[in-house]
Amino acid sequence: MSNATVEAVEKSQLKADLPVIEVGDSVDVSVKIVEGSKERIQVFSGVVIAMTGQGISRSITVRRIVSNEGVERIFPLHSPRVAGIEVKRHGHVRRSKLYYLRDRVGKKRRLRDRRRGLGSLETTETTTEQAAPATTAPAKAD
Repeated sequence: MSNATVEAVEKSQLKADLPVIEVGDSVDVSVKIVEGSKERIQVFSGVVIAMTGQGISRSITVRRIVSNEGVERIFPLHSPRVAGIEVKRHGHVRRSKLYYLRDRVGKKRRLRDRRRGLGSLETTETTTEQAAPATTAPAKAD
């Protein structure tokens, strides 16, 4: 098979409805679970601590705490078993892999929230004030 054929097949299998996910985000991953002949959806909530791969092989590692035990699962993003992903919160991180969270306990485990738009809001207000020239009051005619 040629490389173009493989890329075309992979492109047809990619999901288009995935949200923008980054390391440090708190996410809810809906996973299809098959039990006998029944199928149900189970939600796995946690923090994205790593992202690997690209294209069809892109996957995320999600970590959560259950009964004071850390549980990590790796989810291929474009798998048919992943029903959906919802980003709950964007965390402010400065690393691409958050493996150090495995050693943290209690409040130290929490990540700061990334506040989007506050800095850009201030800069747009100041630029509009500078762009609008100050109008002077017309002189009174006596």
